[in-house]
Amino acid sequence: MNVQQLLQQLVNIPSLSGQEGPAADFVAGLVEGWGIPVKRHGHNVWFELGSGSPRLLLASHLDTVPVCAGWDGDPWQAAWVDGHLTGLGANDAKGCVAALLATAHALKDAELGGTAIFALTAEEETGGVNGMGKVLSHFGPLDAALVGEPTSLHPCIAQRGMLLLDCTAKGESGHVAHAALAENAIHKASRDIARLSAMAFEPHDLLGVTKAQVTQVQGGLRTNQVPDACAFTVDLRTTPNLDHAQLAAQIAASLESEVKVRSARYVPKATAATSPIAQAARAASGKAFVGSATTSDWAFLGDLPAVKIGPGDTHRSHRPNEFILASELEAGAAYYTQAVQRYFARVGAVHV
Repeated sequence: MNVQQLLQQLVNIPSLSGQEGPAADFVAGLVEGWGIPVKRHGHNVWFELGSGSPRLLLASHLDTVPVCAGWDGDPWQAAWVDGHLTGLGANDAKGCVAALLATAHALKDAELGGTAIFALTAEEETGGVNGMGKVLSHFGPLDAALVGEPTSLHPCIAQRGMLLLDCTAKGESGHVAHAALAENAIHKASRDIARLSAMAFEPHDLLGVTKAQVTQVQGGLRTNQVPDACAFTVDLRTTPNLDHAQLAAQIAASLESEVKVRSARYVPKATAATSPIAQAARAASGKAFVGSATTSDWAFLGDLPAVKIGPGDTHRSHRPNEFILASELEAGAAYYTQAVQRYFARVGAVHV
């Protein structure tokens, strides 16, 4: 099949998070046209090739972020020009979707030595609750996964998580002219923000250090009144060697402000380099293992051994004039095909 033409068709179907219906219809119709039964839940589409164990999940997402400022043309009127396809989602992650579909087409009549579950999901860009989080339980038992995200075909075996903290510094209000009788909550918060910026946490081999980033601050009532409260939000992109509960407790014990966890569900992920899926992924790519700073649907997969990998460059994502190269796309389709075959061959050899 023509994977370049397929990607162009996918990009030209708008599919903002929560609005993936037409893209899901397109994918379902395409796969059903190959004679493969398709399952659907909301805007999530999945299907199986092969039979028996082991069971390998190959997943990517249909949704995109909204259009940002700075685009030179219509983000949903993509066309190949000099080996480039520019359009919303071309890189993140419809290039991976197209490459996975091309792999399914190439393997649909093959003897796999197991089952490959292809899942194209919704709402990854907005938390995945109605996407992978909703449909994972429908896939049945799984032994490993490849998660399609743009990594320049480097096998990613570690992914950062996200810990969000809501902090509140409390003081005592008073007239600015008599500030000695009050307690300035903004000053207290500023001391805590300085403490946060100086904090050091244990680094990770592939992902490096975690730094606390204060991303929002609200405080103050009037220009002539000492503030009695100041709230600020802390975002930590965590690494697999850090436990969210312990990290939150450590921070709370170090600050004057009250600390509450807003979200800890995006836990960091890691897969052993010696696992069959990691070894198959590296052998198929010929590239070194890396870590990834971004989150993905891997966060929903629990302890399932997984590798995040796909065509395209993560640094192009969520930017104007997002694009992918034809050479990257073709390499991605060939990569997934080889990775599937290598995984089943490796696991089959272990069981012999």
